[in-house]
Amino acid sequence: MIPTQTNKLLEVSDLTVQLNTEEGQLGIIENISFSMLESEIFALVGESGCGKSITSLALTRLLPSNQAVYPSGKINFGNLDLLQCSEVDLRNIRGNEIAYIFQEPFAALNPLQTIGDQIIEGFLLHKLGDKEEALAKAETLLQKVGISDVKQRLDQYPNQFSGGMLQRVSIAMALMCDPKLLIADEPTSAIDVTIQLQLIELLLRLKSEIKMSILFISHDIGLVSHIADRIAVMYAGKIVETGTTSEVLDSPKHPYAKALIDAYPTKDKLGKRLQVIDGIVPNPKDYPKGCHFYERCRERIDICKESDPPFVSISDTHKVQCYVVNQ
Repeated sequence: MIPTQTNKLLEVSDLTVQLNTEEGQLGIIENISFSMLESEIFALVGESGCGKSITSLALTRLLPSNQAVYPSGKINFGNLDLLQCSEVDLRNIRGNEIAYIFQEPFAALNPLQTIGDQIIEGFLLHKLGDKEEALAKAETLLQKVGISDVKQRLDQYPNQFSGGMLQRVSIAMALMCDPKLLIADEPTSAIDVTIQLQLIELLLRLKSEIKMSILFISHDIGLVSHIADRIAVMYAGKIVETGTTSEVLDSPKHPYAKALIDAYPTKDKLGKRLQVIDGIVPNPKDYPKGCHFYERCRERIDICKESDPPFVSISDTHKVQCYVVNQ
């Protein structure tokens, strides 16, 4: 369900991201636009290599500054365009107003620091209170995410935790500064299915309690169907379809969105052969001139190869970038 209020928290407009490489500048994100409302869960879905994680890092300019170039676009967060912010302003926003949960918790944590020191670091860095207050909040959050014996756990190191517990720690760490926006990049991919469900339920409960927005990045259509208010389908650096969760999953219009959903196993497909998407996501240096899905698309027409398709409005909330939608 889309939140009833309409205050925009984040608005990305025509964002293009290029990377400087030995072969020249590669366009890895091309003219993407989407917005997020306050207290909303917005999902970016697509295969690995489609640009979802790059997009999430670009939002706060976390891509390497000596490689990433932002030739066009705006990233409006409240009253600020994050592409125009100074590095000082960005440091005040990162971890404070916008926080991240990364895909691999072991890689996101320092193995040489205790969990306690890592959880309270951002709270102290942003001067939200003293160490005693930070530790008290850390204990509360660890309990909230389902960690027991929290006083003992705060003195332990990452290698003393399981992957599922470390992901819970990562969530607690991300919530220390009460962010307005939580970016969860494939937060359940490194843990088993039973823990996945618990973490999804936890995120939904925390979102309701704290009134924060969540940008949820995943390739798992099933997970997204349970958590997202709205969805953007991403393919090869472009957003090709956006809409409410029911619009995109129940009535997909773009050939890629349809193929993704057809390839996902459901109860209705038991005993049936699943559809596959022929080919792979192209390397950015091999992106076609027109529609990036052209080579893999079963509905393509000649014009798709020559120029970018226009966005077609199916409804006020449902938009598709495709030539063949109205064919």
